[in-house]
Amino acid sequence: MTRKVEPIGYLIGGLLFVSGLVHLGILAISGASWAGPLSLRKPATFGLSFGLTLFTITWVSSYLRLGNRARTILLSVFAAACVLETVLVSLQAWRGVPSHFNIENHVDAVIAQLLAAGGVTLVAIIAALTFVSFRADPATPAAMGVAIRTGFVVLLGSMVTGALMIAKGMSLVFTGDPQAAYMTGGSLKPTHAVTMHAVLVLPALAWLLPLTGWNERRQTRVILVAAAGYVALAAAIAAGNLTGRF
Repeated sequence: MTRKVEPIGYLIGGLLFVSGLVHLGILAISGASWAGPLSLRKPATFGLSFGLTLFTITWVSSYLRLGNRARTILLSVFAAACVLETVLVSLQAWRGVPSHFNIENHVDAVIAQLLAAGGVTLVAIIAALTFVSFRADPATPAAMGVAIRTGFVVLLGSMVTGALMIAKGMSLVFTGDPQAAYMTGGSLKPTHAVTMHAVLVLPALAWLLPLTGWNERRQTRVILVAAAGYVALAAAIAAGNLTGRF
């Protein structure tokens, strides 16, 4: 059954994704720099990532045991936080100032605080959905259940990684070295990126597996192998980040 909040979530996710494509197109056509805290790369990646993530969360949450009211509240707040993060990052890029680690004046400081609040909200919603995903729903196929639970756990790791990057950058800003914050605050980006989309890749695979004609037991084994492989890949990239290889 399609609930009223789900089409809205898909629509907002699509609009955020389009905003990312627009910024990507402007960046490519203008020949502007792809590097640095002032690049339009940031609103492009935020639009694409948050658009895809909101679309994904709206979809996979349909498999969770949630009441309509709880689902509406969680998805609405999650969508609002995704929009807030993307809009503020885009605003700062067009103003020609860094969006993160920037407390140069009152306006920038307020925007930085709003970005932090949005990030905390995202972490809280993902943590709640991760908890709910472990409540077995007999209507959800076993393979899909494994895919969703693994995806949410890995996504929660991505949220924590993002929070750690912000904390590292802000600590450098408060000690009087904002340039170091811009240079090293995003050092965990590879880990953050690879862990963000397990919640799409694994459920999408579980959704496609019935087309093979395999029985449910075999589909579940395939998902378990895929989940283990994804976690191993994320762990390897995280290890590379921590050892300075990436």
